[in-house]
Amino acid sequence: MTGLDEGIWALSEIGYLLRQQEGEIHRARAFTRAAFELARQRPELAALRKANQLESIESVGAGIARVLAEVIDTGRSSYLERLRELMGQPAAGDEPPLRLAGYRGDLHSHTEWSDGRATLPEMALAARARGYRYLGVTDHSPRIAVVNGLNPERLRAQARQIEETEALLPGLALLRGIEVDILEDGRLDLDEETLSGLEVVIASPHVKLRTEKAAMTQRMLRAVEHPQVNVVGHPTGRRPGSRAGAEYDFEAVFGRCAELGVALEIDCDPARMDAGPELARLAAGLGCRFCLDSDAHAPDELLYVDMAAWMARRAGIPEDRILNWLELDDLRRALR
Repeated sequence: MTGLDEGIWALSEIGYLLRQQEGEIHRARAFTRAAFELARQRPELAALRKANQLESIESVGAGIARVLAEVIDTGRSSYLERLRELMGQPAAGDEPPLRLAGYRGDLHSHTEWSDGRATLPEMALAARARGYRYLGVTDHSPRIAVVNGLNPERLRAQARQIEETEALLPGLALLRGIEVDILEDGRLDLDEETLSGLEVVIASPHVKLRTEKAAMTQRMLRAVEHPQVNVVGHPTGRRPGSRAGAEYDFEAVFGRCAELGVALEIDCDPARMDAGPELARLAAGLGCRFCLDSDAHAPDELLYVDMAAWMARRAGIPEDRILNWLELDDLRRALR
């Protein structure tokens, strides 16, 4: 029988593939909800399978239970394999092991300082409960007013709360950061002096995603080449099933990321899954480093990493290419 993580990943990948098919969004969400409940509850799958009680797990109905039963019994899902073939996914074969026990911390999270649904101390407590050594506090920059982003003055105020919270939670480092918007011309939404005082600068495309390809390529290259940028966040801005992502010369931009040591994010939010395994595989071949992040806006959403770590594995990315497996001191050196 197979392990719990494999069951979670199979359901999550099925949800990801279904999201990209017209008319399948409700079924996709059902598989995603089931994967989330497995990650949250961590049930004894083998025992439930033996007792024919998989449907006792919240959000697991008869159809999902059948998929889980096959994964538990055989280590594979014929339904998932059919979806992979239908969607033109690469065959399995070069997938390195991925041990979530080695995951040291999440670099991308949001709090009530911007559009998160929990306080900074609540997010920090949730990270420590998961055994993390560090958590990136990366609220939004001010460009998009609806997310209540942080200007330099509010960033300084947040820094004080970060320091106070860290003092109460020994063993957990809270990394001062920002998710800064990439403007239409490739400039960033905050000045260089402000960004230079932060440990994690995630530059993300959020608006004008349908910009013409050549212009979008130049926009992304300018952002990647900014001296303070450590990470490109959700690199296309897509939302599978509801919003197409940006199109640009991925080889040129990812190749530049590799040259400059800028990490490419695999955003595990089920509504994003970006970069997905297809683009991540391309980036890996170009020599990129990665970070595997939840983009959590609430404590439970830190679980998104548990659900979507399969994306890195499907892309053939080993742990030593993913920043989140680094110890704190090594991480800080890698982010310089």
